Amino acid sequence: MQTVRLNDIIGTDRDIEGGNWNSRRLLLRDDGMGFSLHDTIIRAGTETLIHYQNHLEAVYCIEGEGEVETTDDGVIHPISAGTVYALDKHDRHLLRAKVDMRMVCVFTPALTGHEVHDENGVYALADDTVAS
Repeated sequence: MQTVRLNDIIGTDRDIEGGNWNSRRLLLRDDGMGFSLHDTIIRAGTETLIHYQNHLEAVYCIEGEGEVETTDDGVIHPISAGTVYALDKHDRHLLRAKVDMRMVCVFTPALTGHEVHDENGVYALADDTVAS
């Protein structure tokens, strides 16, 4: 069994600053669970283009308010505490925070922990990872 405390992650190499967001990576590929688990803060007033072409992501908002706009169809999905959204089709989207949002995110395949969004909002696959 593994236990991880958020306070033990903050300020380490698992605490990733992304400009519009800060991702505290609780479980990663090397932890052997087959998925990664993140506690992420999305900063108020920001808009982030994201397109996980190589990963599926489920997001549970536990604090704050914002919206997700899927760019292919322009549909806007309101997000607030208690909302889950699942990017089950590798959806390209804009994430907007009205106020700071705290999200619990799950990725498959699991992230290694060093990924950052490229200019298209994509996380690259690790060389030895097979995409879903």
